Amino acid sequence: MKKNGWRGAGGLACAAAFLFATQALAQALPADLEKSWRATRLPDSSLSLVVQEIGGPRLMAMNASTPRNPASVMKMVTTWSALSGLGPDYTWRTAFHAKGGGQIDAQGSLAGPLYLKAGGDPLLTIEDLWGLLRELRLRGIKNLTEVVVDRSRFGRVSTDPGEFDGAADRPYNASPDAMMVGLGAVRLLFQPDRQARKWIPIVDPPLQGIRINGDIKWSNVACPGSPSIATQIVPAGRDIVVNVSGTAAGSCGEFSVYRLALSQPDYFSALFQMLWKELGGTLAKGLRDGKVAAGAEPVVWHESESLANTIRQINKQSNNVMARTLFLTLGAERMGEGATPQSGASATLAVLNGQRVDTRGWVLDNGAGLSREGRVTADGLAGMLDAAWRSPLMPEFISSLAISGVDGTVRRRLRNDEVKGMAHLKTGTLRDVRALAGYVLGASGKRYILVSIVNDERSAGVRAFDDALVSWLAAR
Repeated sequence: MKKNGWRGAGGLACAAAFLFATQALAQALPADLEKSWRATRLPDSSLSLVVQEIGGPRLMAMNASTPRNPASVMKMVTTWSALSGLGPDYTWRTAFHAKGGGQIDAQGSLAGPLYLKAGGDPLLTIEDLWGLLRELRLRGIKNLTEVVVDRSRFGRVSTDPGEFDGAADRPYNASPDAMMVGLGAVRLLFQPDRQARKWIPIVDPPLQGIRINGDIKWSNVACPGSPSIATQIVPAGRDIVVNVSGTAAGSCGEFSVYRLALSQPDYFSALFQMLWKELGGTLAKGLRDGKVAAGAEPVVWHESESLANTIRQINKQSNNVMARTLFLTLGAERMGEGATPQSGASATLAVLNGQRVDTRGWVLDNGAGLSREGRVTADGLAGMLDAAWRSPLMPEFISSLAISGVDGTVRRRLRNDEVKGMAHLKTGTLRDVRALAGYVLGASGKRYILVSIVNDERSAGVRAFDDALVSWLAAR
């Protein structure tokens, strides 16, 4: 019995040794990539890596099952789940309703409130809203008592824009909202007055109560690139003051920056009232939150761009608030109205688990990756990318990713002839996080899935390694 037991232990030891050797082989990097990785001086434990040939072997794997923060690579999870869960032709509807479909008197006064059913459109523009209001005016509607905005498609999803990193005025921190227009940001436009050698500031849209204070200094140097100016948003009674400072070269010409000056509901209210007034309309009581009354009928509505087109904006430009809104939309469609980040996460995981994607260890909190808590594994993400590749929706998904050296967040990377245009990628960048994932087409015609995630305080050093890895695959 002891002898058999000894043999069993020996068999286990041999199996363990074989497994270790197999793992080591899978994890080993080619010599030139090993050198590039060592040059980062990052610990091996900080990297999760998967490289596999589509329909072929896995070429590399390191810490593939370790949950890590993927930063904006999380947007791939949201966009793929929504694309496959809702369909490429899915659209968002923003609609005005009224009693009797819009009954008016001889003066153009609407009987009862005007109701606005917010659809959660991630990219409703100011021009879209203007077009909707113009349609109301074309139908003879001029005088409104009040506008009731129904945001019930989402639950309580408002966030503090300053909570993540203290930069409350930066558009990437915008809160999601079911009635978001123009991403909720104002444009600060600076026009050059060359004779006076000064900058003329303009707020666009020119919302009542928002004004610019301060001065951008004029410089005569050759344009060094996009001007960098400082802003500070300060409440001043009922007004909002945007304090600006900095220096800009006159040779750069007109430039703009975008800032969050108001909450999403306040921004929409001010914008609605400005546009309605410009169109000759009147509004007695203003706007309030509520629900569309039973029996109110649609008057005019706007259908958004298709989901397939929308995810191109999200992935190529890495738009946070659009990703958050899409995440909530999937929750609303799958779990019912009143969507929250929790229902968005449940809906997303249900879609992925239905595709047999391994989501063990994943943490989905807002769908955008602007988070310290979000987690995925390189193994699971590679599995998702493989499922996407085998789907009939593969062309729509891949076309949403940035093309190496061409557009999006990698337009200035991987621009040499051998790699330019050979990869469709999503980047992720936060403090202590760098991530890159997507597809690379090799010179042989074979295509590869790549997932690289580093979580370390010196994570910025991995960029050269990631670029070398993409180049290595493109040359295969």
